[in-house]
Amino acid sequence: MQKKNSNNFVILSVIAMFYGVLHYLGITCPIRFVTGISCPGCGMTRAWLSLLRGDYQQAFDFHPLFIIPLFFVIFYLFRNHLSVKVKKVLLYGGIALFLLVYFIRMFDPKDQIVVFQPENGILIKTVLHLFQ
Repeated sequence: MQKKNSNNFVILSVIAMFYGVLHYLGITCPIRFVTGISCPGCGMTRAWLSLLRGDYQQAFDFHPLFIIPLFFVIFYLFRNHLSVKVKKVLLYGGIALFLLVYFIRMFDPKDQIVVFQPENGILIKTVLHLFQ
């Protein structure tokens, strides 16, 4: 059991470092960088960085569900103590909540975090460059 918890910590640390490096390079969202279309988690890293600086309002502005991944990590660590029904409710409920917030933000013209701009993605830029 100790080795399994150690593996979980390593995996979570690698993910956090990966997103930290991307943020440092100016790539706030790898999906948005490639496609030009924001993902449901867009703004999450910036929200956590704002939280660490003590700017709660900015954290919420970057992503209103920024605290949810912390709960998912806790539930993941204690998943063996949860019933299958509770796991399904948490998983599907979390997905539904993220999608709801994503679509609300996608159609909010004032939201500058979640955008639909495929022309700004590196994929479209590369394809257009190849055919010039």
